[in-house]
Amino acid sequence: MLYGRETEQARISSLLAEARDGGRSGALVLRGEAGIGKSALLESAADGVPRVLRAVGIEAESGIAFAGLNQLLWPVRDRLGALPDAQAAALRSVLADPGATGAGPRDRFTTGLAVLTLLADLADDDRPGLVWEGDPPHPPGRPVLCLADDAQWLDTATAEALLFAARRLAAEGVVMLFAARDEAFTGTGLPELRLDRLDRDAAASLAAARRVPPAVRDRVVRESKGNPLALLEFGAAGLSMPDGSRPLPVTDQVVASFRNQIGGLPDEARLMLLIAAAEGRGYMPSLLGAARALGVGLSDLEAAERARLVEVTGRRIAFRHPLIRAASYQGAVTAQRVAVHQALADSSDDLNCRARHRASAAMAPDEDVAADLEAAAERARDLTGYATAAALFRQAAELTPAAGARAARLGAAAETILQAGQPAEAEELAASAAKLTGDPVEHARLGRVRAAVEYERGDPRAAARLMVEHAAHAAPDDRAAMLRAGATYAWTSGESSAVLRAAGLLPGDRTVQGLAHLAGGDYERGLPLLSALVGEARAGLGTSETTGGHDEDDCVAGEIASRRDAPDPAGHVRAAWLALIIGDDEAASALAAADAAHCRRHGLIGALPTVLQTQAQTRIAAGLHADAESIVAEAIALARDTGLSRREGRLGAVLARIPAIEGDETRLHELIEKAPPPHCGLAANALALLDLGLGRYDDALRRLDDIAQGPRRYSAEVMLSAADRIEAAVRSGRPAQARPVLDQFRAWAEAGKQPWALAVASRCEALLDDTEEPYTRAVHLHERSTRPFERARTELLYGEWLRRNRRRSDARIPLRSAADIFEQLRAVPWLDRARAELRATGEPGTGTPTVSVPTAPDLLDRLTPQELQVVRLAAAGTSSREIAAQLFLSPRTVEYHLYKAYPKLGVSSRRQLSRLALESAT
Repeated sequence: MLYGRETEQARISSLLAEARDGGRSGALVLRGEAGIGKSALLESAADGVPRVLRAVGIEAESGIAFAGLNQLLWPVRDRLGALPDAQAAALRSVLADPGATGAGPRDRFTTGLAVLTLLADLADDDRPGLVWEGDPPHPPGRPVLCLADDAQWLDTATAEALLFAARRLAAEGVVMLFAARDEAFTGTGLPELRLDRLDRDAAASLAAARRVPPAVRDRVVRESKGNPLALLEFGAAGLSMPDGSRPLPVTDQVVASFRNQIGGLPDEARLMLLIAAAEGRGYMPSLLGAARALGVGLSDLEAAERARLVEVTGRRIAFRHPLIRAASYQGAVTAQRVAVHQALADSSDDLNCRARHRASAAMAPDEDVAADLEAAAERARDLTGYATAAALFRQAAELTPAAGARAARLGAAAETILQAGQPAEAEELAASAAKLTGDPVEHARLGRVRAAVEYERGDPRAAARLMVEHAAHAAPDDRAAMLRAGATYAWTSGESSAVLRAAGLLPGDRTVQGLAHLAGGDYERGLPLLSALVGEARAGLGTSETTGGHDEDDCVAGEIASRRDAPDPAGHVRAAWLALIIGDDEAASALAAADAAHCRRHGLIGALPTVLQTQAQTRIAAGLHADAESIVAEAIALARDTGLSRREGRLGAVLARIPAIEGDETRLHELIEKAPPPHCGLAANALALLDLGLGRYDDALRRLDDIAQGPRRYSAEVMLSAADRIEAAVRSGRPAQARPVLDQFRAWAEAGKQPWALAVASRCEALLDDTEEPYTRAVHLHERSTRPFERARTELLYGEWLRRNRRRSDARIPLRSAADIFEQLRAVPWLDRARAELRATGEPGTGTPTVSVPTAPDLLDRLTPQELQVVRLAAAGTSSREIAAQLFLSPRTVEYHLYKAYPKLGVSSRRQLSRLALESAT
């Protein structure tokens, strides 16, 4: 029985009841000081639950990638074959399954997705062959309970995988409980429940139940200060403390009590406890091998077992509480600890454990030990345990005698921790490494890390300069990749000098040369180069499965390159980005969709938010606003789930054009509030478009002039907003100011040969020259383009021109078309203008003012973003399991979304879904 924990038990019971009765999932972090009763609560939760998986964080294994996940999933490792291929490969790799093939996962989040799918499968399973903590078989729908105790000591790779799964739980019937101390395992994004100390009544009840002698009971309750472990230990020890000791915090008092108990044991028993404490995992073969070398054996543990300090079961030795291990290890002298670690290293058959013990035994720099640690780091990195690998590289550097080799290992640590999403630590490591070496190649490698950190901080111009500057001294294999990345950073931030320098250093690269020509305003030379690259990439879509393939030496445009996580920007991801720059909507859409499909197929979750950002931009251009919002919602969720929440501001800036079109000023400001500098152009353009729609022409022109006159004057944002700038200038009575803008935009449109751009250029020409022929040309060109908002704007201006020239009947045709498109797009300000013009032509039925929000019927408006994604895929005949793999959900959650969507759509089955019109202009 637990005393004083009724509230906590009720909270956990509620989670389990929802999982059992409603199929809902949940996760909870139990937090509190050592000895507060977290483990007891976990055991209480497991009581009566037949399907339980367990892991315990072990301090000695915190440097072994996926050590905790091996504990949790080893009992169900035979279930991996039912997972999607990429997920199965990920788990086989980290579980060292004999069936593992290839180099393992190349995305550090694939493992978390595999954990989610596996847990969902287990919750659905009713196979009698499964061995759980209850009596099989169990009816389907019974919850699966995952317990992770001492989570503060879980290795980082395990913690990332479990947290990814926990954040995406929905309707699987899975409950995940984590127990952690106050100071660690923070920032999980999960609900938390802090365990306070017991009140006096609960503590007295516990003391009485554990038969603490009445003579000392009151003092024990008082001295333990409500900490259950302290109460039990003080009661058992009769409050024995070192003579003359000062009052200590409760946890320190407990450790001191344990140290007193250990001090009363025979020397051989104390040595055996120290060996067990240093070994840390309780692995008997390694422990006994070291014991033999030091002249002791298993029988010497008898006194410690009788004192209930350790428990020996089968082939493992376990301390009754982690504080006993701490007391044993801390109470030993340094020379004895070193001897024990050396004996453990000599007896270990595990390379990672051997490296750890050799490092603990080393009292001075030792190249041989450092090399062992470096090899362990490389093994962890190969498994995508980047944070673990970085810590091992750093430890190896500390034990490296030669300054140059130490710098190289610190550099490897900096690169690896950057892949783990920790730019501040990467910068610190890179700075430390730079002080130790004069090697220009090594400085170039460190410069690359510093450039990525600067970009992540929001200074892409500094990032561009660093990348290009250091690329000149980089190793040949890195040089071209760094220059391409530097040119990309430079182009996105308007740092034209860095683009030009990169072009000078890499004369044969079409991407860099094309960007350099654009940076200098030479569209006739720049756009064809980029168009050719885009065309080649698009032509290759049907001939190779390697769409979005990986390159460990490149950077995604405008993003930190997780060198193993990010699709190769020299391939289709960069091509999709280039297609956006040159305005090739069809190519951008096809390339982005292909790369998104590749990422989904191979579980490349870390790369997907960037790919989805590009895909959302193509949807907005096509007028598919609901699709874009659904895509961005998924990208934001993935960014949060993978610890990359800083990307939310960038994604919000991409969506800003939608409320700008709709005239929703409040939502627009909410979206751009967190937009970082690389995307401020998108935000400014959206604000200017809003101003233009609301008739604030002077404000629109001011914003657009500010962008065009700044360092980004040749950027894609300036070109794509040129039509807005021209219209704002004309409507604010400054047509002369628009003429050079039109000349520049026409040159860009003619060089790129995109129908929509040529149409918009003709529209702007008609607006300035006040003649009809450019309007008719523009309308004709729009028939071959894919930008409905631009088409409607052209038709609105043409209709206005026709009405002003007293051709009211002719005007109605383009005005009606414009109004229809604006209504579909919910472009309220523009719809108001179109309807006002129709009323002015005498159009029947337009005599009353428009409502503030159009009411175009659309089934998809009824769905949440995730329901929309699921419904679209289901309507296309995709199975729930396939949808789950694509959207990084569990099959049960997919079914839950369908269940919620059916009544909104007025259907009751998948078959009926296929008959609905699920494509929408919005």
